[in-house]
Amino acid sequence: MVSAGIWLALDASASIGTVAVLRDGALVAERTVEMRSAAAEHYFPAVLDALAEIGARTGDITRVVSGAGPGSFTSLRVVGAIAKGIAVGTGCPLFGVPSLALIVAASSATHEPGRWLATLDAMRGDRYLALVTVGNGSEIVAVEPLGLAPGAECGARAAALGATPIGPDEALAAMPHARGLTRCLQIVDCAGPVDVAAWEPVYGRLAEAQVKWEAVHGRPLTGERFAT
Repeated sequence: MVSAGIWLALDASASIGTVAVLRDGALVAERTVEMRSAAAEHYFPAVLDALAEIGARTGDITRVVSGAGPGSFTSLRVVGAIAKGIAVGTGCPLFGVPSLALIVAASSATHEPGRWLATLDAMRGDRYLALVTVGNGSEIVAVEPLGLAPGAECGARAAALGATPIGPDEALAAMPHARGLTRCLQIVDCAGPVDVAAWEPVYGRLAEAQVKWEAVHGRPLTGERFAT
């Protein structure tokens, strides 16, 4: 597994955008940014600030790793565009990491081997789900996306899977954070780099505005996308 060099990790699957900088696989800087306020335009400056903390610039980055969703439609698009821009501008490879895995990986309560049902608000009473497996050494070794489910069913789903629910709205509360990349190096490396031109985060479901437009017009929207 290759972890040498400076890795820049970005995620904004929830209301908080996060930045992490890893050097040779170890966390050396991190930032958080509120994505649903006037501060949203400060995400890229937060990236530069985190790099500056360790005396680095974008040209020093050897890998960019972006949260691949699912999660907030608009925030994922913003961070995905920044990740792609940095990758193209510097010529370094771009990797994706499941954002739900970052919920488990960023938590201090999940270091023992086991199975976790990571959940994240999907609006309309639903949650995104993924079964995340932690192996020996606290590394995330497997992530199985499970799609959407009503929030009230998460406990039963977790019990059926022999997993413990974890997420912003669970008894074990945890948010996705880019610093969780330190525990996801194996799955990121095994997945390999993405095609920068074609890659986009997995949004999980259509934006709210698009759903309303299609309900009013009675047909799929095939032109401009809406963002929530």
